Order: sequence, then C-alpha cells, then structure tokens
Amino acid sequence: QVQLVESGGGLVQAGGSLRLSCAASGRAFSSYAMGWFRQAPGKEREFVAAISWGGGSTYYADSVKGRFTISRDNAKYTVYLQMNSLKPEDTAVYYCAAAAGGNWREVASFGSWGQGTQVTVSS
Repeated sequence: QVQLVESGGGLVQAGGSLRLSCAASGRAFSSYAMGWFRQAPGKEREFVAAISWGGGSTYYADSVKGRFTISRDNAKYTVYLQMNSLKPEDTAVYYCAAAAGGNWREVASFGSWGQGTQVTVSS
C-alpha cells in the first residue's frame, strides 16, 4: 500500500492555472500507475488523467485533453497535475490515486486514495 497526500488546490478565475501535487509514502512508488480523479457535488467520481509506472505513457479524459498535464518524479515520490485554461466546470475535489494494474480510467482499479484537494474556478 502507498499513502497519498494532495496539495495545491484553491480558488482561481476562469482561464487561470493551478498545479496539484500528490506526495506518496510507503513502498515501491515507482511500481504503481498514478491517476487523478475529480468529484463535483452531486456527481460521480470521474477520471481525469493517469500516468504509467515510469512516466512514459499518459492518458487523459477528453474534457481536459490539451489543458491538463500529468507528470511524476519517482525520485521524489510525487505526481503532479498541471491545470491550465481552467473552466468553471473543472470545479471539484481532486483526488490522487495509485493502481497496481487494471484499467487506469476506472475508479475500481485504484486501491490507494488521497483525501482530496478542492479546486474552485470562478467565472
């Protein structure tokens, strides 16, 4: 298991940027694929982005493609989500998660989750 703590959320105007960080502790961080998900009030948790163990492959939801970038630094046990051109519809609690395998676009594939960080985009 790996423990995850997100940071970097906040309030930003539409068109602005934020960078989320997720610090991991525990064993073998580099053996996990990492993902970002988000959940808006009254909605289900949805996939945002994922990155493979070594960082060579990345995957994005269509709604954020071209605006968000996921990256990781295995030496620092950290994964990042750079969010640009933010829109009010990006407002949600953002969660970092770790997966040992499975479909990285699915919540059920991720066994470890952080507590979440709030992102609010004003119009």
